[in-house]
Amino acid sequence: MLDRLSDRLNNVIRSVSGKSRITEQNIAEAVEEIKSALLEADVNLKVVRRFVSRTVREASGESVLRSVSPGQQFVKVVYDKLVEFLGDERQDLVLRGPDVPSVILFAGLQGSGKTTSAAKLALRLKKEGRRPLLVAADLVRPAAVDQLQQLGERTGIPVAAIPGSTDPRAVVTAGLARAKKEQFNVVIIDTAGRMQVDEDLMEEIRQVAALAKPDERILVADAMTGQNAVEVARAFHESVDLTGVILSKFDSDTRGGAALSIKTIAGTPIKFIGTGEGVEDLEPFYPERIASRILGMGDVVSLVEKAQETIDADDAEQLQKKIRSATFTLQDYLEQFQRVRKMGSVQSILEMIPGMKGNVDPDQLDLDQMKREEAIILSMTLEERHNHRIIGMSRRKRIAAGSGSSVFEVGQLIKRFDKMRTMMKKVSKNKKYQSQLMAQMGRR
Repeated sequence: MLDRLSDRLNNVIRSVSGKSRITEQNIAEAVEEIKSALLEADVNLKVVRRFVSRTVREASGESVLRSVSPGQQFVKVVYDKLVEFLGDERQDLVLRGPDVPSVILFAGLQGSGKTTSAAKLALRLKKEGRRPLLVAADLVRPAAVDQLQQLGERTGIPVAAIPGSTDPRAVVTAGLARAKKEQFNVVIIDTAGRMQVDEDLMEEIRQVAALAKPDERILVADAMTGQNAVEVARAFHESVDLTGVILSKFDSDTRGGAALSIKTIAGTPIKFIGTGEGVEDLEPFYPERIASRILGMGDVVSLVEKAQETIDADDAEQLQKKIRSATFTLQDYLEQFQRVRKMGSVQSILEMIPGMKGNVDPDQLDLDQMKREEAIILSMTLEERHNHRIIGMSRRKRIAAGSGSSVFEVGQLIKRFDKMRTMMKKVSKNKKYQSQLMAQMGRR
């Protein structure tokens, strides 16, 4: 979402960071470019003015101008200001202990992704060991209750609903009673939305909040609506005292101004971001990590966390043993393909690796070859994947026909795999081969 802003800021950073000496004029020119980039990214005008004035004040200080590396100091100032305006630090949910039900109230306009986000958060809390219950109190939008029930079935999370009811308070009362009786320790209430903010909507949410006494009041705002999302957040915050925001559709091709404006203008932190349409596509919002990505510094911590989510520690240990003993098979190779895909797009992974953003074009990576290799392996029997040495000419012809490739391509895959397996074994025993392996992977 922040690609355009990132590109503009990176150009400014590159022009300044390499200088052995910078002047107030250099800073003024750089800050003017930053101002233009922020406005283009649809950042609120008040936020832009504050960002620029604070950056100029700190960058013009003697600690920067007389620093041994003034360019790098300037980058640090910009980074610190981005973190500050994004929200300073990670704001987690404030929930009660596991023996006492915590209530989370969801609010938002229609089309913001409110109902889906409620299910996403419920699934996340379930994985953390909580016992969530979803309450279908959106009785305005047609099929909202059905949608939540379907999401509940997909995620294995119970949904409290009263068929045919027109009173959201009755639904909430029944949901809270069920949570207490069946010992659910998190209750997530999906309230009604409207096409736009109006007093009827706010009054209904106030009544539900007074009844449920929620520990968290979360607004789901659509990142694609830009400054409108900021204004919506401010209106809801003034009415129901929000404790946080989930910014949905963060993976969309929008300018990103909402992320930089919400905390300052609406006065409430972003707690999570929606990064896709899947029920697992909800991530905590870390201001320092987002700022690091914007400035092209990568986000290694998030990359490691994504890897940990897709690769079990025991599996990783077993894989390491196979590599050391050269028993790594094509089946293992296939599983690594699939795990990397679960981590996200190649673009998103490259952005998390320091120095990669802007220096490696995802379009230049041979993703088609990876897909062809996957198709070839999938056309093999399980026996062939575990022992590729039995794949003679007749088997190669069958595999080629099944995968839509040629016998030559099947042979090339086996040859590359053999070479890679040998090199991986050497790397596991001797670090001097590490650069060779990286070069080999780069050619792939």
